[in-house]
Parts: sequence; structure tokens; C-alpha cells
Amino acid sequence: MKSFLSEISDDFVSLIYPHVCEGCLGPLVKGEDILCTSCLSDLPRANMHIDGNNPLAEKFKGRIPVIAAAAFLRFRKRGKVQRMLHSLKYRNRPEIGYKLGYAYGHDLVQAGFSDRFDLIISVPLHPSRLRSRGYNQSDEWARGISDSTAIPFRSGLLQRLRNTRTQTDRSKLGRWENVREVFTVAYPDQVRDKAILLADDVVTTGATLESCGQVLLNSGCRGFGVACIAMAQ
Repeated sequence: MKSFLSEISDDFVSLIYPHVCEGCLGPLVKGEDILCTSCLSDLPRANMHIDGNNPLAEKFKGRIPVIAAAAFLRFRKRGKVQRMLHSLKYRNRPEIGYKLGYAYGHDLVQAGFSDRFDLIISVPLHPSRLRSRGYNQSDEWARGISDSTAIPFRSGLLQRLRNTRTQTDRSKLGRWENVREVFTVAYPDQVRDKAILLADDVVTTGATLESCGQVLLNSGCRGFGVACIAMAQ
């Protein structure tokens, strides 16, 4: 009886304060969570995981060797992807990252992309920013991928030493200078001889991922790849 009354109460509250889809802002119906069925099936997928010569992989050519690189979604200003990412990072909605990661993980498995990796590590926030936000959005994305691919995820192996300024509106050279010597591997023995999948939210020039990848390679990992929610145009 208690669960029945609780269900009625939840439905009543939803009528007054309906949960909305983070993609289209329409009301969610019972059984839907974060994204409505229509938006989940109609996300602007980039399908980079099935094309080894995709635009993200091209960014790293001649700079640093990567096993594979892919972004889940196409990013457009003022589009649904930007809206979701803003909610994920600035409106205390870490569950959005997990939902997207879990969905993309299934795509990675079907394409055989995930077979090449032993461990997932996310791009870390500086401790002060982590305290302020309360969570690392890239952790949530990585956890979702981990749960749908069965690739273990470890938080805290990669650490950020300096609290860098935002990369927004920086030049390509400025972004690289901003993240030089920023990252370190806390436990090198846990990455040594492993193929690492590096998870991040949005990639622009790839400078942050390159910096992270370099310290992983210097720590003895067998190789690294990249999986991001979206790549900015």
C-alpha cells in the first residue's frame, strides 16, 4: 500500500511540476528519465566510433599516437547538445553524463571499439573546482560507458596539478600553453601496460587530451584512446 500511495504521490507531483526532457524540454512520461524516448533515439550522433579517420582522430595525427578517438554527438550552438552539456556542467545534473555515457557505451560495444581498451580514466578537475561543482562531469560520462561496456573505470589515477583558466575563446597555441605540465599520474603501476580509454566531455583543439595522453604514455601505458561526449565545430 505504501508503495502504491508513493507512486500516486509522484504522479501527482509530476502533474504540477512535470519533469522535462533535457533535449527538447517537453514533459517526460512515466518510464522516461532525463531524455524522452524521441530525443534519445534522435540524438545528433556523430558516429565517429565506426570511422577510424574521423575529424577527432585527425586532430591528433602528427601530434601524439592514439589507438582510436571518437565523439558521441555533434555539437551546435544553441542546440539540444549544448543545452544538455550546460545542464550537466552548471545545473547540478551529473545524471545526464551517466545517461549519455551508458547509451554511447552500447554503440562502442556493437562497433568493437571498446574491445581495444583495458581501463577507462576521465580527464580530472582541479580539487578546488571539484569542491565547487560537487562532481566531475567527465567521471559521470566515464561511469556510464564503463557500465555498458564492462571496461573498468578508475577515478583519481589522473590528477590535475594546477587550476587552469577556462579554455573558451583561447587560440590553439593558448590552449596548449594553458595545459602544459598540468597533469600527473598518481599511481603509474595501475596504468602500466594497459590500453587506456580517456573520457572527456567536450573537445575543441584536443590540447587537454593530448596533455593527459602524454603523461599516461610517459607512465608506461600501452596506448590510449579518446571518447568524448561532443566535439565543438
